[in-house]
Amino acid sequence: MKEKMEDEACVIIVGCGPSGLSAAACLNQLSIPYIILEREDCYASLFKKYAYDRLHLHLAKQYCELPHLPFPASYPTFVPKDQFIQHLDHYVSHFNITPLYQRSVQLANYDEDTKKWIVKAMNIVSDEIEEYRARFLILATGEASTPFIPEIEGLTTFTGEVIHSTRYKNGKPYGNMNVLVVGSGNSGMEIALDLANHGAKTSIVVRSSVHILSRQIVYLGFVMLNYFPYGMVDSFMVFLSKLVYGDQSKYGIGRPKEGPFFLKNAYGKYPIIDVGTFKKIKSGEIKVLPAIENIRGNEVVFENGESHPFDSIVFCTGFKRSTNKWLKGDDYLLDEDGITKVSYPNHWKGKNGLFCVGLSRRGLNLAGIDAQSVADEIKSLLSLKSTP
Repeated sequence: MKEKMEDEACVIIVGCGPSGLSAAACLNQLSIPYIILEREDCYASLFKKYAYDRLHLHLAKQYCELPHLPFPASYPTFVPKDQFIQHLDHYVSHFNITPLYQRSVQLANYDEDTKKWIVKAMNIVSDEIEEYRARFLILATGEASTPFIPEIEGLTTFTGEVIHSTRYKNGKPYGNMNVLVVGSGNSGMEIALDLANHGAKTSIVVRSSVHILSRQIVYLGFVMLNYFPYGMVDSFMVFLSKLVYGDQSKYGIGRPKEGPFFLKNAYGKYPIIDVGTFKKIKSGEIKVLPAIENIRGNEVVFENGESHPFDSIVFCTGFKRSTNKWLKGDDYLLDEDGITKVSYPNHWKGKNGLFCVGLSRRGLNLAGIDAQSVADEIKSLLSLKSTP
């Protein structure tokens, strides 16, 4: 394995999803030079390579825009994946963003002597370790980094297909098959709907209570937050949810005691934005099951004592972040799970020129605001340094 020294830059951005692209665009607007390192072979790989076909952005487009380049007026309110990718392609071209692909960061450390960040990255193509140095380091590695499948007793004995949601595209291959979806976030709920629409005999594991809201209710909630306190908006959201969806517990789904916006901001737990799944749960086309106890061959045993055979299991169980494995010397900005632990509104700002974008579990809109805040702060620090 060879080591190779690269040129110094003013800023190093790690990660080239929407957050990294936002940071690059904001730096570009302020004429601040940077390099951007990406471990995949493309930008926005979660959308380009690892998203299911029917995915739309869950929030209205005005809440999902990247900085300095809004969506075209012709785009629908809820932007489908393919159009979002087209917009990102235009974004990259417009701001002349040129990532260094297939660079997997192995180590990032702050050098007290030179007051610079030293980043060592594996060039996956050449098998070389490349070293980069910069005064500022921006972590834009994303909340959806490394697919996570929980350890379940007997999972290795399962005789059918086991995949993570990042490998699921559509329900066409699963017609008439018994499929279990594990995980009841927005991806799990929508994949269960897609499977049912394609004729799969679909079940979904719902372990914890969730708020179920329609797109229209969520949109109304965002508008109301401009005028009313969180508690009042949350109470109204729960009232509307009960009005539209009735008693969720009749179908095996509890409703949390805390409100949906409180849970989103405090714990990063998003409400379910229903696009048709609940109707199929009510009709029995999608069966709700409790947590898995263990697996025996093709039989899955659940905590309520029931067992059912399945042909496939789709794990919609989220992601883990590996930043803490290679970022050294930071005990201030990120927690062990790679999420910022600094309180809002300074959640993006670390020490020694370390920043993060899009690691606060608050969605694309706030990631764009983070990116602009970071770029403005770097510009300010550079101006201070150049002042006699």
